[in-house]
Amino acid sequence: MNSNLSTFLKPAIAFTVTVSFTVLFIVFPRPPATAYPGEADPMARSSSSSFILWLHGLGDSGPANEPIRNLFTSPEFKNTKWSFPSAPNNSVTCNHGAVMPSWFDIHEIPVSASSPKDEGSLLKAVQKVHAMIDNEVTHGTNPKDIFVCGFSQGGALTLASVLLYPKTLGGGAVFSGWVPFNDSALENITPEAKRPVSRLTSGH
Repeated sequence: MNSNLSTFLKPAIAFTVTVSFTVLFIVFPRPPATAYPGEADPMARSSSSSFILWLHGLGDSGPANEPIRNLFTSPEFKNTKWSFPSAPNNSVTCNHGAVMPSWFDIHEIPVSASSPKDEGSLLKAVQKVHAMIDNEVTHGTNPKDIFVCGFSQGGALTLASVLLYPKTLGGGAVFSGWVPFNDSALENITPEAKRPVSRLTSGH
């Protein structure tokens, strides 16, 4: 697979905004020293300190998404810690300035590759997500056991948060999301996040 992240992201922009309800599942590989031979999905590895951060979509809330954890009944998830934070209430341009739970501002819906992007509010949201991740790391969770997942706007924030985090995380899952930044943001992607994508699937 081409390891050039810029090459990967540009087609992803067109793909995510063209297909409705697109699902992107991105898992970044572990370093060879900690890899588990034959393991199909790093998220399925049993760990007493694994952590999954779930980011909801526009207008939703964290508590409303908590039942999602009940879908993961495999023993590997028995000791997984989940977190379902809620976005703050913000004015949303695409909804005529209405105030609602929103991680960052969205200028228009549907989102397209040429849609205006509010990278200022996006980066503030990314900082908040990074603070949540840092808190888990401070309490002893290995970054490679941390997974960020999100739906719609939360999926877009997931992509930005994982790519801009200074350490390699276990992975990120983006459901019906999009690439929320311009090409200029590629300069801020850390070397650790530039590891080749090991798995990318899509569906409806």
